[in-house]
Amino acid sequence: MTQQERRSFLIGRLLAERDQAGALPASAGEQRRLLRGLMNVRPPAPIGEDFLAVQDAYLREETARKGVTRLADLTPMEPGLYLWQGDITALAVDAIVNAANSGMTGCYVPGHNCIDNCIHTFAGVQLRLECARLMAEQGCPEPTGTAKITPAYDLPCRYVLHTVGPIVEGEVTAQDEQLLAGCYRSCLALAAENGVHSLAFCCISTGVFRFPKDRAARIAVETVRRHRPPDMEVIFNVHSGENYELYRQLLG
Repeated sequence: MTQQERRSFLIGRLLAERDQAGALPASAGEQRRLLRGLMNVRPPAPIGEDFLAVQDAYLREETARKGVTRLADLTPMEPGLYLWQGDITALAVDAIVNAANSGMTGCYVPGHNCIDNCIHTFAGVQLRLECARLMAEQGCPEPTGTAKITPAYDLPCRYVLHTVGPIVEGEVTAQDEQLLAGCYRSCLALAAENGVHSLAFCCISTGVFRFPKDRAARIAVETVRRHRPPDMEVIFNVHSGENYELYRQLLG
């Protein structure tokens, strides 16, 4: 199958699940957006192996098209600590960190540009199903400051660590800062337990959770410096130039 044929197959199956039908958009970009939106709104439910085989081939080809970045491609800012601006779903490291919500099954807003949405999109529908299984076993929402680990499925990394950061309402409190530091400690400990030697952190809580970026960066760097296992390489992954500059000033 070509990528076009895979995309058509996946869109058709997801529309059929919703008892919908319609003409396929003309452009590849519009088709990608439609497929992503359908994956984003799909509930955590089993699906046929034929779908998964096509989806896995499609997503891995899409990742290869974007280009993969490896730890060896990066230069440390100080021993064991790296700074990289780019797409975390294209990092081929042992594990990446997802800034999740307390439901832990991803972002259901079609095409939303949050990291939770991006990771679930490019990992494939299996990730939402696995997260839902973990949450069903737990029987309650994920507490702030803790973490879960799952396979990464179609991402180029091995694992995804999901952590729920604090939501800031008004002024940042000491408890907000302690909870954010707890996210970094929980991820480092869980990664070490699972043999992770290279771990990429996103900027936890600094998006829709409204934690001030400068204070979040300081907490991230200080906590990782204090709790990073000596055999673990840590990458601070940032999306914006503003965050890159904040971390650059703190590192090295």
